[in-house]
Amino acid sequence: MIKFVFGFFAIMPLRLNHFIGSMIGHYLYWVDSESKKVVSKNIQTCFPGLNEYEQQALIKKSLIETGKGLSEVGFIWLRSFSNNAKHVKNITGEDLLHSGNPTILLVPHFGCWEIVARMSSLQRPSVFLYKKLANQKQNKILLASREKGDLSMASADKKGVIKIQRAIKNDQLIGILPDQDPGEEGGVLAPFFNTDARTMTLLARLARKNKANVVLAWAVRLPKGVGYRLNYQAVDIASKSGLIEDDVALMNQVIEELVKTCPEQYLWNYKRFKSVIDY
Repeated sequence: MIKFVFGFFAIMPLRLNHFIGSMIGHYLYWVDSESKKVVSKNIQTCFPGLNEYEQQALIKKSLIETGKGLSEVGFIWLRSFSNNAKHVKNITGEDLLHSGNPTILLVPHFGCWEIVARMSSLQRPSVFLYKKLANQKQNKILLASREKGDLSMASADKKGVIKIQRAIKNDQLIGILPDQDPGEEGGVLAPFFNTDARTMTLLARLARKNKANVVLAWAVRLPKGVGYRLNYQAVDIASKSGLIEDDVALMNQVIEELVKTCPEQYLWNYKRFKSVIDY
């Protein structure tokens, strides 16, 4: 069933794909879905300065982008890397991938992060960290869809970290999406939009240990299914104190500044503050 749904969305033009995705988003908004409840809580927490009308407008826009995110997965996964590349209309900062130094891509859950991994691997062999799905069948589909060409995946566990360290030594790009709650063992509480969020420490630790360049990477969805704009930007998350808590706080600040540029394209339907807030 999952393969059928992905296949359905893969065969249509991106313009139609995103149109249907936006309809899914409208549905999620009007039926008071669980996604709407989570998005509402997050936006109320992060944008308390907005009035009720402004918050509702952002909630609706966010769910529309959530719908596009759902529909475009099949489009990205089941098409070739070269076909994906045709839909990237502009790339900035691509030279940062070829600095000659160890490089870690900081990839927030913003815009179309799936295409970031594929496009980056066209420039340099890449290993991206991922969280295993509980359902083994779904996990196999995920891996089969993502591990293609010069893109491979490393699980978010001890085995995966070893794979990442090996990849760094082999001059491969590393990609990490650090804005999910990793649990107490893998994270610390750090401010995100003035509210503590349990945040992964792995990226900051790897950057310090390997003296790696950290590059913020994101792909903005362009209006009306025109395509994507891919961006790479060098960022500094090494605090003067050298404390991991301060490094992670700087990393969250980098993500926050990006989110503010187009807040509806951030993944607000994830329970980002579940360690400190009741959803």
